[in-house]
Amino acid sequence: MVKTIKSGIAMVKVLEDWGVDHLYGIPGGSFNSTMDALFEQQNKIKYIQVRHEEVGAIAASADAKVTGKIGVAFGSAGPGATHLFNGLYDAKMDHVPVLALIGQVATNTMNTDYFQELNENPMFADVSVYNRTVMTADQLPKVVDQAIRRAYQAKGVAVVTIPVDLGWQDIPDTFTSTAADYRVSYPQPTDQDVDETIRLIKAARHPILYIGLGATGASAEVQKFAEMYQLPITSSALAKGIVPDSNPAYLASAGRVATKPAVEALRAADLILFMGSDYPFGDYFFKPDATFIQVDINSAEFGKRHRVDLPILADVKATLQKLIAHGEKQPTTNWYKANLANNQNWHNWIKAMGQITKAPLRVEPIFKEINRIAKKDAAFMIDVGNVTIDSLRLLEMNPKQIFKTSGWFATMGFALPAGLAAQLSYPQRQVFTISGDGGMAMVAQDLITMAKYHLPVINIVLSNESFGFIKAEQDDTHQSHYGVDIAGVNFAKVAEGYGVKGFEVTNHEQLVAAFDYAKTTTEPILIDIKIADERPLPVEQLKLDPEQFSAAEITEFNRTYHSEDLIPFSQLLKQYQA
Repeated sequence: MVKTIKSGIAMVKVLEDWGVDHLYGIPGGSFNSTMDALFEQQNKIKYIQVRHEEVGAIAASADAKVTGKIGVAFGSAGPGATHLFNGLYDAKMDHVPVLALIGQVATNTMNTDYFQELNENPMFADVSVYNRTVMTADQLPKVVDQAIRRAYQAKGVAVVTIPVDLGWQDIPDTFTSTAADYRVSYPQPTDQDVDETIRLIKAARHPILYIGLGATGASAEVQKFAEMYQLPITSSALAKGIVPDSNPAYLASAGRVATKPAVEALRAADLILFMGSDYPFGDYFFKPDATFIQVDINSAEFGKRHRVDLPILADVKATLQKLIAHGEKQPTTNWYKANLANNQNWHNWIKAMGQITKAPLRVEPIFKEINRIAKKDAAFMIDVGNVTIDSLRLLEMNPKQIFKTSGWFATMGFALPAGLAAQLSYPQRQVFTISGDGGMAMVAQDLITMAKYHLPVINIVLSNESFGFIKAEQDDTHQSHYGVDIAGVNFAKVAEGYGVKGFEVTNHEQLVAAFDYAKTTTEPILIDIKIADERPLPVEQLKLDPEQFSAAEITEFNRTYHSEDLIPFSQLLKQYQA
């Protein structure tokens, strides 16, 4: 006699085989058979009850970003399903594997305009790399297994819609998932490409190394090769932390979420070694005639951001290892010295701004406190807006730490759900979420989830009563400030109402005390810090160079942004080339 198993339980066993240990959602009548299966298997997979499906989907995306493993969220038929889209698009656009399980009414009521019945396949067609409705109970574990494979393969969202009655049906207990058979391999660089890269770098006057997430796990190789060939290092914002901020050659990222030294270096570079990134703003910061060497595991990326002189279809780490093996240390160049001096000047300015402790607080002393208490393997989940700029510039990170945000989709409200994911995946690590008041207001209800599961996340809210990033965009396009003011909220009281310890900070003394408490917390806390509504220094439109701007323009810029001590890069280049 063939042993049988409930189809829903067989599906959950597939999730277990693929290493899923928690998933997010809210029950609904159309999802009850799967809830029963999760209950039966709860010793291996933990169900996390969020308070909004959007938070669950963003948390699933963050799970994939933080761990590299597939994240899983679910929604019941109708509104439970539609609430998932924000998080699923975040996963789609940042190219991470996520599985969305969607409830559907029972098969005998499908296609009858039943209560909460939607034609869900077309809804998820754009966001997904795999999108199927299960038709029989026997298919359920097989379809979910295939969905996970496809999500990993395509680095995207797989969607499986499950009619509620199928999970309760008995099927033969004979299916074995393919999890143990799944393999990943990356192309390797050729000697010819490596030698040509070295030749081009040697021939350049102003070469630079630009890394993206493709350099994850290659911190040592990036730093060794850059030092060997005297290359300043820039990165995408998402790649922050791969190279420690303490490395004097690491200039961070260019663009608007950027630093002064990175913007200035990229604009002057005549060769860019572009490794493992899909940076979208190259038109603004890369010289059109710069020599461009691009290393990627996906040939479809070649030429998307700049004309490519040498495309290398290969893994970044393997390429760097071969470049190091084939290369030889080069003498220090004036270009390299000028970039190091520019970077030091930038960090000196940040340090000086961190000493300004008057109220309302600037952001620099706040991040000084974050850096003071942050552990060497802390995880930072960053929201979208000015807070992204501030975190990129001011967090002092090392490669053991984690920095994640909503990159391409750039959805506000990312940080808190991501904090849930990071703490669940790494319960022994210190986890920070850093949000603006706009982003926190969108997802604050899931502080309840942190309290329910006793997740000791340190939630930081930078409250300026403004959509500051959008306000700056209105300034740049000469519009009136309209719709960008936010009513003030005491998020400390909101947090207390949700069962989370709250601190309201209006001065430096309160700031230090709150972070002293945060350093040893074993439960979730929220620190609501009232900050000045000041735009971060717009490094993409600096007015510092007397050869480009009038004395009046420079004086006004310095008055606005306290930038008197910042040195134009052009002056440093002249100084070191003299």
